[in-house]
Amino acid sequence: MNDFKGRHFTGEVILWAVRWYCRYGISYRDLEEMLSERGIDVDHTTIYRWVQRYAPEMEKRLRWFWRRGFDPSWRLDETYVKVRGKWTYLYRAVDKRGDTIDFYLSSTRSAKAAKRFLGKALRGLKDWEKPAKLNTDKAPSYGAAIAELKREGKLAAETEHRQVKYLNNVLEADHGKLKMLIKPVRGFKSMPTAYATIKGFEVMRALRKGQAQAWCLQPGIMGEVRLVERAFGIGPSALTETMIMLNKHFANAA
Repeated sequence: MNDFKGRHFTGEVILWAVRWYCRYGISYRDLEEMLSERGIDVDHTTIYRWVQRYAPEMEKRLRWFWRRGFDPSWRLDETYVKVRGKWTYLYRAVDKRGDTIDFYLSSTRSAKAAKRFLGKALRGLKDWEKPAKLNTDKAPSYGAAIAELKREGKLAAETEHRQVKYLNNVLEADHGKLKMLIKPVRGFKSMPTAYATIKGFEVMRALRKGQAQAWCLQPGIMGEVRLVERAFGIGPSALTETMIMLNKHFANAA
């Protein structure tokens, strides 16, 4: 299946634009000018539509690659995101190394929202991949959500819930880096468009942290570029690409 069928531009160009927007914290108009300098004449509104269509799909397809090997000590917190002039709550989790675990955008800050967020973060994890320790602030919503998930068997009964403020410093710092990507947006127009864009920001943050490094066959940024392209069926498969690289290596060594 061709994900870019009917598009005026190739998949490589579209993913190039989506990656740059989600990775570097630039405005759509700035990206329009940057692409124009490289011979790509595309309107900023078209780039916006690309991000809305392909950023969530990119996060979905790469999720298996970057959600691996977490430390069992998790940090949970929420930060504020403005949507239609009102504050909403972006729940986020990282491990003690700062690797992104998951995120969830909610219009409310409540035990129900905290449970949905934690349930999403735990979904698909094996028992040995689930956290042994959860550190949060003193908001009662987290305690209620954790207790309910334990009763449902989604969290082990012995999972420790801590409320130590300084342990969340790594997450607070990560909030700041994410906010640098969000700032050029100058406010989202709706929850769906906000969540779609944030999914792109979060997956590119995870890749930039090196969370999918084991699956990048080339060093540096090109490994990331090819990982994204392969997820959409662009270019050679991972096996073919590996064989090409090995052949080049042996040819150079000869």
